[in-house]
Amino acid sequence: MKRSFIYACMLGLGSLTLASCSNPMDEITSLVVGRNFSPTNFEAKSITKESAQLEWTLSSGATSYNLEIFQDDSLSFTGTPVKTYNNITAKDIPYLVDGLMYDTKYSARVMAIDDNDNSRNSVWNGVFFRTSAQQIFKAVDPLKDILDRSVKMNWPAGEEVTKIVVKYTDDKGNVSTIITHEITAEEKAAGKATVTGLQPSTKYSIYLYNGEKERGNKIITTITDLTGKTIVEEGADLKSILSNATDGETFVLMPGTYQIPSADEDGTTSAVALANNVSIQGLYPTAKPVIQGRFEINGAKSVEIDNVILDGSLNNSTDQTFNFKEASDLNKVVVKNSEIKNFTKGLYYLNVAAKVGEITFNNCDIHDIKCDGGDFLDCRKGYIGALNLINCTFYNSCAGRDFIRYDNAKLGSETVITVDHCTINGVSNTSGKRLLYVRNACSKIVWSNNIVTNTLAVWSNQGSTTVPEFTNNVYNGCANLNTIVWADGKGDNAFNDPSAKVADPKYKDAAKGDFTIGEESVKKLKVGASKWYE
Repeated sequence: MKRSFIYACMLGLGSLTLASCSNPMDEITSLVVGRNFSPTNFEAKSITKESAQLEWTLSSGATSYNLEIFQDDSLSFTGTPVKTYNNITAKDIPYLVDGLMYDTKYSARVMAIDDNDNSRNSVWNGVFFRTSAQQIFKAVDPLKDILDRSVKMNWPAGEEVTKIVVKYTDDKGNVSTIITHEITAEEKAAGKATVTGLQPSTKYSIYLYNGEKERGNKIITTITDLTGKTIVEEGADLKSILSNATDGETFVLMPGTYQIPSADEDGTTSAVALANNVSIQGLYPTAKPVIQGRFEINGAKSVEIDNVILDGSLNNSTDQTFNFKEASDLNKVVVKNSEIKNFTKGLYYLNVAAKVGEITFNNCDIHDIKCDGGDFLDCRKGYIGALNLINCTFYNSCAGRDFIRYDNAKLGSETVITVDHCTINGVSNTSGKRLLYVRNACSKIVWSNNIVTNTLAVWSNQGSTTVPEFTNNVYNGCANLNTIVWADGKGDNAFNDPSAKVADPKYKDAAKGDFTIGEESVKKLKVGASKWYE
């Protein structure tokens, strides 16, 4: 009680009137103050680019409230309020304040009013908030607006804008301003500007300002470096361009379809004959160019293909996608980030005494390769130092032929076959066919992190096949893989996969080429092409 008395008497110094406090030991039963308390729990909520909802706890004795809004202010309340609201009642709370400026600092203050005695009005209580930025940037077309070192930005013509700011965030989360593009009168009137000085294959945040007020933002990623590369437009004669390429030339294909004729004027089957080292790239990952035709490796030492679709459906040749025609030494043939489909024969055919350092398929979808007259990956008279099948999906192909064929041409001994993180479904799906028809005593065969489903094939029926190094593989619908029938009488090294796990991956829609893994226990193993479990 003594503590209550002291507190009450101190309050009395601040124009408070105490009731029933004549005796220090008396209980305080009422408290009469000289003015209303300021509204408490004052907050700004549901803030947009042009409005905010303000709410507070009602004050006892207040009959209404006055509200003032100050622009470009941080609780200093200097100058004249831009908006004033009087006679706000309890039923009006939360109170909507609209007609505000985007991306702007505001201070709001509220006072409790006693309409019967203005001397009892409370002091002000304030809150600070900032309105949201606008978004007047139009959509950025990744197929038209973004290049390797520039981007075209668009907004409604004539809008008040002054600059475009480009920011970059590094791996540690540090944000820095890279470019400030001052918008010209012509660009403002047209509602578009091209920002240059960017770096290839880089992610940027781009902001549009009027003074210091943000009016829009977009995130873009520039495309691959085009320096020194030849741009090929849709409709160009791709066969002629590639056949006459200079050694080491890189071609970047715009989105579209490029048809290589199925036959020349004399009726002979047609293909692109690659005599020089070339690189072929699709410009945009989301719009891969379609090449309708096939290739012959005829002198080229290095061939690289990236981000395209190779489609054999309109090329009536009975040849493979890649046919090695010259008995020479080659460095590599690399195909990545691509789709290959609808070819009559196999994926490649090496039936000349050529030595190839590397053949690699990486992150590719390869399907509907009939193998009518050849095996899927077919090396007979040649030599391959390293055959790499990495992170690929193979399906609906070579039903009646072998998956990997590698005959012993005795051109070299150091050979490594690697099949890693691949999804293989419905290939070599005929009893007696082989996944590994390898008659070259390879130095090493690595078979790791794969899913194999729906095949009637055996591993091999050749005693000369090197026993693979098996690691973390899953199988389903592969009844014959551990059934060995040796055709050459050398069946003394039969093998199976000691790492094998038998489980249904529960593909989302294999018939439509969607091999997304639905079985969680299989997904956790991270087997097959990564896009199906990530």
